[in-house]
Amino acid sequence: MVSINWTLNALDDIENIAEFIAKDSPLYATLTVSSFFDTVEILVTNPNVGRIVPEINNLKIRELINGSYRIIYKIIDNNRIDIITIHHANRLISNNKNLKLHDK
Repeated sequence: MVSINWTLNALDDIENIAEFIAKDSPLYATLTVSSFFDTVEILVTNPNVGRIVPEINNLKIRELINGSYRIIYKIIDNNRIDIITIHHANRLISNNKNLKLHDK
């Protein structure tokens, strides 16, 4: 089984997303945040389930799609995965500062 490590950047992304959604619907913000954590649970037993991020093309950098969001993670080794960022699919991934350190 793999350990899931939520990076501070990913947690900041979630906080920002929740704050934005909560302006219209606190309930939907809570549901959205919960769905992020629920979605990554599959990685515990299936770390390679996500597709390779096409813009990066690195076998260790993968993503899960959750609604309008891309949950991007890095396979560190057989025991650990880092969740790097939660990225809205309508935004250019090249502008995501959290991926700059992990794209190699």
